[in-house]
Amino acid sequence: MNRIALLILLVFGMSAVGQAAPRIAKSPTDLVPAGYVVVEEVQGDLNNDDKTDYVLLIKGTNKEKFFDHEYLGTLDRNRRGIIVAFENNGEYQLALKNLDCFSSENEDGGVYFAPDLSISVHKGSLFISYGHGRYGYWSYNFRYQNSDFELIGYDSSQNRGPLIEREISINFLTKKILTRENINQDAKGGDERFKETWKRFTLPKPIKLEEITDFDELYIERLIES
Repeated sequence: MNRIALLILLVFGMSAVGQAAPRIAKSPTDLVPAGYVVVEEVQGDLNNDDKTDYVLLIKGTNKEKFFDHEYLGTLDRNRRGIIVAFENNGEYQLALKNLDCFSSENEDGGVYFAPDLSISVHKGSLFISYGHGRYGYWSYNFRYQNSDFELIGYDSSQNRGPLIEREISINFLTKKILTRENINQDAKGGDERFKETWKRFTLPKPIKLEEITDFDELYIERLIES
């Protein structure tokens, strides 16, 4: 590539990238790029400045991702993503953008129904949780630190109806994991007896929300054991 062509690429290419999605806007929804819509909005202070920040659950609108199901009618299989906007002097600054890290709510769960995704803000942390009805749940706790949303906690529960079979709680700050396993084989739910096991672990680098490509492929226990 000659120098003139390289200059054109740098000038016009970078300009196009910069205009694709603004990083500062008058409204949080103005940070949503074309081809996506907001399906849920959550508010809370995520950077400890006593201002209201916004978390947007977004979804693609590609018509090619729609298909007709024999029994359920038209289903939208567009993936979902997340945008976080920090409030700053009446404007909103893009703090996080991950456009496609969540599968569609209409994803085929096989013999099971697809888990329900929920997003919440509590005590300055961003929680991304999945509920799977009688089978349990799992939840990720992200905190804004080091200019990124880093995973600081993970909790999961494996259930069989009302019976809790196994619980895991991982603290990425202390590098400790607690496993609680029910040892009462006759338990019906509420009368479990748990064996608790503590273990330390190491992690090569922080797990950042912006770098997660697919939560369905994020196997936390495998990561800390590798």
